[in-house]
Amino acid sequence: MRNARARLLRLLAEKSFRLGNFTLSSGGTSDYYIDCRLTTLDAAGAVATGELVLEEIHGRKWQADAIGGLTMGADPIVVATSVISAQLGTPINGFLVRKSEKTHGTGQRIEGFGEKGAHVVIVDDVCTTGASTIQAIEAAREFGFHISGVLCLVEREEAGGRANVEIAAAPARFVALFTANDVRAEHTAIENDRSSRARMMAQGQG
Repeated sequence: MRNARARLLRLLAEKSFRLGNFTLSSGGTSDYYIDCRLTTLDAAGAVATGELVLEEIHGRKWQADAIGGLTMGADPIVVATSVISAQLGTPINGFLVRKSEKTHGTGQRIEGFGEKGAHVVIVDDVCTTGASTIQAIEAAREFGFHISGVLCLVEREEAGGRANVEIAAAPARFVALFTANDVRAEHTAIENDRSSRARMMAQGQG
């Protein structure tokens, strides 16, 4: 689990961060976009994600029988963390929250781990308004879970997202592994380094 934080930040900056003109799921616009799934579904990214999320859970001493969140952003985070936890001998099960109840079969909204009264951690990839995180929190509590903590990979620090999630999560704590500014700064540093290397190579060839 050495340097999981540094590895995940670099991968998010390289694979998930894009500059341009984007419309967000919240309806707002932005000059950048972060698609965490390009990192969390990457082989190395999945390992770094699972290691860092597990490290955060243990470091904060959150009781966690299971980890889960709203599909689809949470899906790869849940699986990666569960797999890494099992490999380390401290298994944390996974569950997924549907955006709405199934209209067939059991009609349930929670898929996977389903022990009522269990302590769980809610996860999400990006927090802007916090709407998807809040949906997961509400569904988990309605099911009968006790929430130990709430975590997202990247917080955009806008649209009141943190305040919204903190209100919904209370008394559990909400934490973000990175801010969008962290990822943007790393992306800029990587691009500047590449440009510098390219100039040096061009000068050497000249």
